[in-house]
Amino acid sequence: MEWSIQDIARSAGTTSRTLRHYGAVGLLEPSRIGGNGYRYYDERALVRLQRILLLRELGLGLPAIAEVLDGQRDSAAALETHLELLEQEQRRIGRQIESVRTTLRKLKGGERLMAEEVFDGFDHTKYEEEVTSRWGADAYRRGDQWWSSLSAAEKQAHQQEQRDIWAAFGAACSAGLTPDADEVQAITGRLHAWLRPAVSSVSAGYFAGLGQLYVDDPRYGLEGATAEFVRDAMKIYAERNLSE
Repeated sequence: MEWSIQDIARSAGTTSRTLRHYGAVGLLEPSRIGGNGYRYYDERALVRLQRILLLRELGLGLPAIAEVLDGQRDSAAALETHLELLEQEQRRIGRQIESVRTTLRKLKGGERLMAEEVFDGFDHTKYEEEVTSRWGADAYRRGDQWWSSLSAAEKQAHQQEQRDIWAAFGAACSAGLTPDADEVQAITGRLHAWLRPAVSSVSAGYFAGLGQLYVDDPRYGLEGATAEFVRDAMKIYAERNLSE
């Protein structure tokens, strides 16, 4: 079975122009081009486009996406990685939904609210002990004050950026890229930029130490090979770009 470029663009929520551009840069070739010049796509092309769109949502540019796709030919294995990341996000959002539902129910029923219920899924202070023990109470206080100063939209955007960074690391790791690859170091740069507003000064020791913490504590949302991949990428970034 195959679909025309217009059908694919409509179903994927994109444009024919975008699909033609993907073809021009060698990212998504049509399965065939009809005698009338129309482009057609088969099931294999549909799966490849799905992977492209998923990687775009993770913030990867087209050159990085091309390298990821070339590095992992097994579409099923790649989609399993994407599915795991999406399911993690689904569980977190599910916790937030239930938290808001509980709050609404208790407000309407005049029941007493419980802090752990109200903020389930929004627990930005859960690492207070680790931050304080490793970098001091002032470090935690500064970060907490910065966080409290943000609007709800700014908090949401900051949290989304972290999820996007983790997902981008996961995709790069599953694609077989090395921690010192330019694309991976670009993602690590995003992580460094993400940390700076809360920390103000991110030294090489702090950044590399945080990478090890990601390995040691699974509560940070990274596991196994991905956590080690991120740690190694952060160590390389710190050595290349940061001072002690």
